[in-house]
Amino acid sequence: MTPDLSTPSRHKLHEDIFAMLIGTMLVSLGIVLYAQVTLTTGSTAGLALLLQYGTGIPFGWLFFAINLPFYILAVLRMGWPFAIKTFVCVGLVSYFSAHIPEWLDIASVHPLFASLVGGGMMGLGILSLFRHKASVGGINILALYLQENFNIRAGYFQLGVDAIILVAAFFVLPLDRVVYSILGALMLNLIIGFNHKPGRYVGFS
Repeated sequence: MTPDLSTPSRHKLHEDIFAMLIGTMLVSLGIVLYAQVTLTTGSTAGLALLLQYGTGIPFGWLFFAINLPFYILAVLRMGWPFAIKTFVCVGLVSYFSAHIPEWLDIASVHPLFASLVGGGMMGLGILSLFRHKASVGGINILALYLQENFNIRAGYFQLGVDAIILVAAFFVLPLDRVVYSILGALMLNLIIGFNHKPGRYVGFS
């Protein structure tokens, strides 16, 4: 029997939990690849990576702290369920990104591979979270709010914000690492821009 794809179906709790675990693990793997070759990305994750390179403070602590102000927008504009799931996801990314190097030993990786594959994994992870009404905080929250309320594509809006953060990377990273970071940001945002469109996905949480 073919399911009726025109009728939205609510995600079950275990489906949300599974998507949050897989999504945050993919994002964290991408971040670990980036940190391995000193790349950055956009949004609060990119800002946290740049601050880590400049200060030596672990990414997880910076990422969690930078996202704290955005929970106010999440609660006021997106509701408590979204805010709670996002808070959990940010915590999971902070935890996974700190511990994956203990579970996975990456001896060497080419920066181009890290930028494209890492960016792809982060894009797929964020897409998974978006479809279950969650995010990894920061600009993702604002991007989702603008898409749901003003029909502005989340991926394209985030691409513009990411461009600003990547410009700042010129003052912190070598030129070749900035170029690789830009390629990764394009990969990430194209995945979201092509796949996260109003009305394309009928499931909801």
